[in-house]
Amino acid sequence: MASLPDQRVVPLARQARERFVVHLGGFLPELVKVCDSHLTAVMGKSGTNSEMALRRDAWTHFQKHQDTWHNLCRKALQRSLQPGFSSTNSASLSAPGQLELVAEGAIDDQIMASRLAMSVLERTSTELNALRLRVQYLERREELPRGDVLLPDVMARLLVDQWIAAGLPREAWPVVQEALAPALATRMLAAYRLANEFLVNSGVMKDIDLQALVKRTPGSRTGSASDRVGEDRSGAASMPGAAGPLRAGVPTLNMEVHHETRMMTSATPLARARMRAQGVLGRLKRMLMDRVGGDFEATQLLPPSPGLQQAMQRSTALDRADSGLPVTGGSGPDAVYVSAAHVERAANALRQRTTELKRAASTPTERATIEVVALMFQSILAEERIPPSVRVWFARLQIPVLRVALAEPEFFSALQHPARRLIDRMGSCVMGFESNVSTAALEAEIKRVVQVIEQYPETGRRVFQLVFDEFQKFLATYLSKQGSASRFVSVAQQVEQKETLSVQYTIELRKLLDDMPVRDEVREFLFKVWVDVLAVATVKYGVKNEETSALKQAASDLLWSASAKPDRLERMRVIQQLPGLLQRLRQGMGLLGYPKALQDQHIKVVGDTLAEAFMSRTEPISKDDLDRLSKRLAHLEDFLPESGVGDLEFDSDSIEMIIGVDASNIEMINQGGSQPNEAMRAWAVELQIGAWFGLDHNGKFSSVQLAWRSDRGQLYMFVSNNGHCFLMQVARVASFLQAGLLVPSEEEALTVRATREALTQLEANPERLLG
Repeated sequence: MASLPDQRVVPLARQARERFVVHLGGFLPELVKVCDSHLTAVMGKSGTNSEMALRRDAWTHFQKHQDTWHNLCRKALQRSLQPGFSSTNSASLSAPGQLELVAEGAIDDQIMASRLAMSVLERTSTELNALRLRVQYLERREELPRGDVLLPDVMARLLVDQWIAAGLPREAWPVVQEALAPALATRMLAAYRLANEFLVNSGVMKDIDLQALVKRTPGSRTGSASDRVGEDRSGAASMPGAAGPLRAGVPTLNMEVHHETRMMTSATPLARARMRAQGVLGRLKRMLMDRVGGDFEATQLLPPSPGLQQAMQRSTALDRADSGLPVTGGSGPDAVYVSAAHVERAANALRQRTTELKRAASTPTERATIEVVALMFQSILAEERIPPSVRVWFARLQIPVLRVALAEPEFFSALQHPARRLIDRMGSCVMGFESNVSTAALEAEIKRVVQVIEQYPETGRRVFQLVFDEFQKFLATYLSKQGSASRFVSVAQQVEQKETLSVQYTIELRKLLDDMPVRDEVREFLFKVWVDVLAVATVKYGVKNEETSALKQAASDLLWSASAKPDRLERMRVIQQLPGLLQRLRQGMGLLGYPKALQDQHIKVVGDTLAEAFMSRTEPISKDDLDRLSKRLAHLEDFLPESGVGDLEFDSDSIEMIIGVDASNIEMINQGGSQPNEAMRAWAVELQIGAWFGLDHNGKFSSVQLAWRSDRGQLYMFVSNNGHCFLMQVARVASFLQAGLLVPSEEEALTVRATREALTQLEANPERLLG
């Protein structure tokens, strides 16, 4: 496909936005009618006095102000095409690193708009991503601007802001959003599709290959962009619903678009997953509130009824006796092989127990809580990626979790509840294991966790928080001691320490020598060779070791010997010390594994420099300066900066140089990925030990687990099921996350997925909630 003339590029992007805005503007009268019809319909529904009063007030205000809201939205849409448009007066709410006063209700407005935007995004993401990529391509941007009208959150915030500006109450917005969200999503999907079709018909990126937009390592490239121009890949995959097939593509503007992608969003997948998860919990809470009542908003502990309390105690006793849950978690003679049949037996026992508990319950809230928790654990027990021997222990958590859910309705709406976090954390660690991988130690720890929880049934969330913290500590050491990872963790720590010290020593030494008359040859030797010698010695021998101190003194002696020596006694001293100094320099280079020929080369340069200095009559380094330099060198670590030092250069040779360990089973990943944005850098820091990922490196896909993170947070070690280790710096991890080369195996936490499946069943059959 021929390239577009550059003068057409920006007008095309502007025209696409204009078409998008015009389409939405034409929808505004229909949107007002949808809201009006919905408010009229809910007026006739039964409910509590407060709910009926809220619906009545919402309808009354909307009849009075709907025309004003419509006109304000229309004008705001028109302004959205102007440069510098912002959908909100509170944009600074999301600006990092800023603290400022915000208007009363601004946070609530942001939350309402975010919920609406998420609802729209779930239905329009494919078309939006295609349009986003095309517009970024036209405008030579890395990301769309924060206030771009094409973004769902901008349109959502525009509607919310004008709602408030029109004098409509905030309390009425959630009532309207039930009908507004699906209608808006449908129309925005059509608007995105129209804009995409316009750009495709104008010759803009008719074909998109998302894989070709990822910057991979040099060895993984199969061809340049020019090699792919004009190729017909009729069998390539397409993105359903997007205008034009997305297959092996053509960079129509002669831009190197194939070099990188921005994952088509400024939010991290972790943030998006949290938003989706909160949406699921919000749906569940609304259902419980609508079907059961206001007890699920209680903020104080609610003890179960006496009959239910006795029934739960009997269930706990049955769990401990057996009830289909065998003894597992060890490798000794008491260990029992657990198969899917054991899990099915446990699931049947839990279903029977659920029925008994619902009979014993005395309130609708208790029956609903029992049913939701039972459905969640039914989903967890059906998760085949969790080993059966672990699932049977998860089954024993149903009654303890039920106790917490009955006492704290917050369990159903809080992602950070310790009971949820514990189950999610244990599940994320075991879901990536293959059948041939031994997990005995991990299973034993899970068994211990469950038994501790069972021993303290009355402590509620406190025991969950306690064992969650203990499980985190266990993971911090367990994974790094398994298989080949145990061999390389200490090595990786020393590699990081060595490389960090090398950089920091260079910085500090440069400060020391800035104002001193040091010859260029000596300066180069100190910066390129001796700082590495000092770093390796510090790692190998320690800071206070005599060998390390002697090598630091050698640097000071070299600087003194290389300065001018007008005094006869000083020249005699140089001659006496020279053999020992050169021998010490050779010993230092030996630590780096330098061959004799390379050592001879450096010694010759140093020797020639010393000979020249011996005959020089220039000003020598003063004794005070030399004493100060010697003192700083002897205590160099005391002056090192505490901040990070940026990217470190390391490879397998670094390992073998420091400790002589064979590095054939550990791979250093120093290349590949895309330039990460701040969101991806933040996400890289948040990755949890034990989480599983898909790693695409050099054209080979591996399932890997994050087994270790260094104390300084600079190095990450991922381990595959076959024991192969991948060592990456945090910046490279962010680059791989940005490019989609490192992808979480699970986008949704275990309890969130269980909640979603429970919600699906309850929406299909609401009667079972109270039956």
